[in-house]
Amino acid sequence: MKYKTLGKSGLQVSELCLGTMTFGEDWGWGASKAESKKIFDAFAEAGGNFIDTSCNYTNGMSEKFIGEFIRGERDRFVVATKYSLRVGKGHPADPNYGGNSRKSMARNVDESLKRLNTDHIDLLYLHMWDFRTPVEEVLQSVNQLIGSGKVLYFAFSDTPAWVVSYAIAKADDFGWSRPIALQVPYSILDRSVERAELPMAREHGLGILSWGMLESGVLTGKYSQTSDEPRRESEVDEHGLKAGETVAKVAREAGCSPAQAAINWVRQQPGNVIPILGCRTLAQAKDNLGCLEFQLSDSYMEKLSSLADFKIGFPLGFLKSDHVGNMLFGETFPMLAERHA
Repeated sequence: MKYKTLGKSGLQVSELCLGTMTFGEDWGWGASKAESKKIFDAFAEAGGNFIDTSCNYTNGMSEKFIGEFIRGERDRFVVATKYSLRVGKGHPADPNYGGNSRKSMARNVDESLKRLNTDHIDLLYLHMWDFRTPVEEVLQSVNQLIGSGKVLYFAFSDTPAWVVSYAIAKADDFGWSRPIALQVPYSILDRSVERAELPMAREHGLGILSWGMLESGVLTGKYSQTSDEPRRESEVDEHGLKAGETVAKVAREAGCSPAQAAINWVRQQPGNVIPILGCRTLAQAKDNLGCLEFQLSDSYMEKLSSLADFKIGFPLGFLKSDHVGNMLFGETFPMLAERHA
C-alpha cells in the first residue's frame, strides 16, 4: 500500500479507502461483527489506514464497530465519517434531526464521537447537499468544530460541483478551513461526474473518493453466473449484463478478477483518486486488495471506457474540441485536455 496526501492538506492516507457501510446487519444485510473485524484486519495488514463510515450506516452500528476495532491504535488510522442523514428513523417529529444545518452537524458529530469512542474525527463529510442550508452556515459551523479539535478536516460527499466550488471560494474569502476532498459515485458504467464534479475537483486540488465502482456487483459478472450472493436481477438491464461480461473477459486476459479490473479503471483515472472498497466478506476484501498488484494497459482502459457509451456534453465537449482550440490558438487546447481528461 502506498500513501498520498489528501487534497491540499498534509494528511497522509492510503491509496485505497475501506468503506464500512456493510459493517453490521441492522439493515437486514451486511457483515457480522466477526466478519467485519476480519475485513478490517485484512485492510490494516495490507497497510490501509483510511476508514470511511457515516453516522447512519447500519443505524450507527458501523461507527460502533470501527470504534472498537481502532481501540489502542487510534492515531494510526484516518477515520472519516459523515453527517446529514438520520440514524434509523431519526426522531420523525424533529425536522432538524437531519440535513446540513449547524444544529444537525453539532448533534451528529457529538453522537459519532460517542459511537467511535474517540475525541476527534479526522475527516468530516457533509454527506448529501440539502438545497436548504446556506453554504456559509456549513463552513462557519465546521470551522468552529475544527477550532475546538473535534474535527480535523472537512469534505463534501454527493454534492453538486457548483456548491463545492462556491464553498471553496467562500472559505478562502473568510479564512475558514477549506474542504479537501469530494466523494462521488464513479464507475465504468457511471461516468456522469466527469462532466462537472471531477474537473472541478482537479482544478481545486481536491482529493477524489469514488464509491459504487462495482455497480452492486454488475461489473463483477455475478449476474451472468450462478451465485450464493444476494441478487437483484430485476434491477439489471441487458446493457449492464453485457458490460459485466466484457469486464470479466478483460479480467481473464489481464490475469485478474473482474472486481480488480473495475477498481483499477477508477484508480488509474487522472487526479488524486482514491477508491472506496465496499466489502461484505473477507474473501471480497482480499480480492479487492489484489488491485494493488498491477495496472491495466492503455488498451484495456480504452476498452472499458467505451462500455458506458459516455459523451461529455457541453461545455467541456465543446471547449475541448479541436475546432475551438484552433480558433483560440491555432492548435488544440492541450492544457484544458490535460486538466479535464
